Amino acid sequence: MVTELSDSSFQSTLQNAKVPVLVDFSAGWCQPCKALAPTIDKVADEYKGKMEVYKIDIDEAQDTAANLGIMSVPTCIFFRDGKEVDRFTGNVDLRTVKGHVDRVLG
Repeated sequence: MVTELSDSSFQSTLQNAKVPVLVDFSAGWCQPCKALAPTIDKVADEYKGKMEVYKIDIDEAQDTAANLGIMSVPTCIFFRDGKEVDRFTGNVDLRTVKGHVDRVLG
């Protein structure tokens, strides 16, 4: 399963990552987030070793969400070398998520 990050673990996780990172910003009350979760789990499985995948609950990690300008959930942000390189918002299908992943890895 996908590891959940907190405000305290977010920066160190990004800094220590050897591969690009996908972070799924969501909330427990968000229905589209729940719908997107199985897709994010699939991506985490399929790209194991090529990309690290994490989740952040915006209600638990408010500082991180605010610092990254998260205005709606779900929002997925891709990082490479600790810097944001791509993002998408909303419940999208697996093919769309893989398109973003392939661009980030490409």
